[in-house]
Amino acid sequence: MSEILAEQKRYYAERAPEYDDWWYRRGRYAREPERERCWLVDVAELEERLQSFAPRGDVLELAAGTGIWTRRLVPAADRVVAVDANAETLALNTPAAELVVADIFSWRPPQQFDVVFFSFWLSHVPEERFAEFWALVRSALRPDGRVFLIDSGPPEVAGDGELQVRQLADGREFTIVKRFWQPDELAERVAGLGFELDLELTGNDLFLNGGSA
Repeated sequence: MSEILAEQKRYYAERAPEYDDWWYRRGRYAREPERERCWLVDVAELEERLQSFAPRGDVLELAAGTGIWTRRLVPAADRVVAVDANAETLALNTPAAELVVADIFSWRPPQQFDVVFFSFWLSHVPEERFAEFWALVRSALRPDGRVFLIDSGPPEVAGDGELQVRQLADGREFTIVKRFWQPDELAERVAGLGFELDLELTGNDLFLNGGSA
């Protein structure tokens, strides 16, 4: 699995210049109008849910990437520390956050935070690292700290296993970890690790989201 995680890291480093095209549905990611409408409706729902959650105080963002969500955290928080394994993605993030290049699987937080946030990251955590990752989240939180997460909604037909082949715009292919969760399934799983999360899918089932209950 360590080789797959190294390949996953390389994939996101190489994908940095085109990552935002996926989020904003540009170029090869553009879809027909109805699918675009569903996407925009669900994105607005995510933004509203995060705003209601109110990520105040000291916020730690894991796998911050190019900063799509970092830029939404900064206005609400007193301070945002954004961690990502790749300098290439953090170079596109916002200087309004404290940017830290570090591998999340080996990094240890130097302090505790009021909120730990991560988007489109948990689905890239393999089963063998799942409990270890949540132990990291626990260590990063103050006693009354809170968690909020966003991720991909499960597809109608799920594949076998936890690996997926991804292709860049130039045709290069990489194998990465990609696991899909139903809200109840994930909530039950993390409850056994000491987290009580209120999770749901957006209206068109495109995104899993939620946080500390």
